Amino acid sequence: MQSYVDEYQLNVDSELPIEVEQALQAANDPDMMPDQPLPVAAEEIFTFEARFKGQMVMHSPAQAVADYLSTHEDWFPACAQPMHAEPLGENGYVLTIGSFGAFGYEVEPKMGVVLQPPAAGVYHMHSIPVPDYTPPGYEVDYQAAMHLRALDRRAVPWAIAANIGEEIARLEWQLQLGVTIRFPHFIYHLPRHLIQTTGDRLLCQIVRQISPRLTYKVQKDFHARHNLQLPPRRSRQLVLDSDTARVEPPPRQ
Repeated sequence: MQSYVDEYQLNVDSELPIEVEQALQAANDPDMMPDQPLPVAAEEIFTFEARFKGQMVMHSPAQAVADYLSTHEDWFPACAQPMHAEPLGENGYVLTIGSFGAFGYEVEPKMGVVLQPPAAGVYHMHSIPVPDYTPPGYEVDYQAAMHLRALDRRAVPWAIAANIGEEIARLEWQLQLGVTIRFPHFIYHLPRHLIQTTGDRLLCQIVRQISPRLTYKVQKDFHARHNLQLPPRRSRQLVLDSDTARVEPPPRQ
């Protein structure tokens, strides 16, 4: 069985243009290193961001889905695998995500997240500090807002022939993931725009790798627990959402 690190592993170095590979080789050549320290500008940190929106349909009334979400401690750690999810407080978890890298630089992100109780039908999930842990050279900012909506089953084409009740539900969400990184010095030999675009692309790949799997596992677990027919693949969606407004942090309790 693969570990969570083996299964969530992503590296974009093999896709880099030839000029980038040449720049990296030069950056790692001792003869090419500058005699003086890199300029102050090279000490800049980079912030990469990815925004997505998604949804999934549940063959059950919205209240049953709400009850399921309120007992996330019963299913989230298992559904989050291969990530390791350790409980943190009443509604939080420490997630160890996997190994990801670019430009020969790898990180194994760890982040704290909390799922707040719903307010007016909206669930907020956001990052929180992990106690007694200092991230090595990076910071994670995760914000998500999820809406639970009741639907008539006729609202989705496949449900007409399905053996389900008249009311079903749909979860719709927006999420944004931002990562701020201070790279090793050799990275700053590369053009800034190249670092930025590669980092943004890598972050999108990370979300595309993790989110659909988590969505499927949650949907499958819910329907198995309620002895319901699992909706088809098209009931789950995840798309880039760079044109809409940012997800704002929830108000402090």
